[in-house]
Amino acid sequence: MPQSFILEYWHDDGWFVGRLKGIPGVFSQGETIEELEENIKDAYQLMTADEDPAPTTAETKELVLDI
Repeated sequence: MPQSFILEYWHDDGWFVGRLKGIPGVFSQGETIEELEENIKDAYQLMTADEDPAPTTAETKELVLDI
């Protein structure tokens, strides 16, 4: 079942940089917001490969991950 997380992101020196709120260590970047979304999904999957993810509350943007 897909999970929803909050993607907090900002524009820095020509890149979109972001993190998943409430999930320590899940950061990524992309030249476009779409690329950032794909990269953050990859980062999440790598960080939680053997863990049960903790849900977070909505605040900035919900991102549905198909895992």
